[in-house]
Parts: sequence; structure tokens; C-alpha cells
Amino acid sequence: MLIETERLRLRPWEERDVAPFAVANADPEVRRYYYPAILTADETQAMIVDCDRHLSEHGFGFVAVERKSDGALIGGLGLSRVGEEIPGGPHVEIGWILARPHWRQGYALEAASACLHHGWETLGLVEIIGYTSGINHPSRALMEKLGMRSDPAEDFDDITVPEGNPLRPHVLYRIKAPASAPLSSGSR
Repeated sequence: MLIETERLRLRPWEERDVAPFAVANADPEVRRYYYPAILTADETQAMIVDCDRHLSEHGFGFVAVERKSDGALIGGLGLSRVGEEIPGGPHVEIGWILARPHWRQGYALEAASACLHHGWETLGLVEIIGYTSGINHPSRALMEKLGMRSDPAEDFDDITVPEGNPLRPHVLYRIKAPASAPLSSGSR
């Protein structure tokens, strides 16, 4: 999976990405809305291996996001299959983790918009979801900028987060393929 935008390249992970992505995943601010919070370098490496496996199996995945002007890794973003743990599943979700120095520059919106377009035009997806903890206002704002919508009736508790933790209540967002996109049967 290779997607290029004006400023960014979404591409498979490379060995050189592990160290900068581990730095991002060790930043408590970056991981503030994730459980568990920070990840070790080994946990980041395992995440990348899992992302590579998903990409190999499905032809799409959570991939590296590189700035074209200097080759800097700014984070990870992409599409992945999620199972029955999300209400109404299985689904294809969009997600992102960007390192803090790259926040508030429009990179997440640029990369996520291109990734949605790839989902519609190349993969023929009918719908893409996103989900996050209810208190993750930055990600919720990005989902809304992307045109994703939530229905309070679909809010759910993330069972991987302990009861009583403020990250447990989650919000589910959805976006349907535009009418002009080619649809593939069974790509949901």
C-alpha cells in the first residue's frame, strides 16, 4: 500500500521507522488517550510486525507516514480490520498515531483524507469506521472534519480498558463511501 499526497507518503514500515515510532509511542502526551498508555520499544516493534502482517494478509493496513520533503517519519496511519469487539463488526477502521512535533500542521487530515479515498476508490469499501475514547476530543474533531458521524446509541465500553478508567467509554464514528466511488461486494 503506497499513497502519496502533496506533502506525505503513506508506505509500508521499514526498519528505520522503529526508533522514531518508538519515541512517539513512549510520549505520554501522544499516548494520553490509549490504553495501555506508553509503549516500550519492543512493544512498538511488535505493533509494526502486526501491522505488516495485516498489510500482507489484506492488502491494506496501518502504515508509516513519511514527510516527502525530508523523509521524516511523522507517525502511523491507515486502515485495518477490526472484529466483533466493536459493535456491529466486523469493520474496517481508520486510525492514526502522530508524533507530537508533527501535530497541528494538517498532516493527520491530509493523510486520513487520502486513506479514505484509497478505501473508496482502490479497495471498494462500503463503509469505514473510527472509534476512540469519548474524552479524546482531538481525534473526534478530526473524524468530524473527515465527514465521519457518530450516533450516541452506538457508544460502547472498550472491554480492554478497566472499569472505572475514563478511557473505557468509547464513541463510534462511521462514514459511507461517496455515491461516485466503486463499491465492492463483501468489502465491508
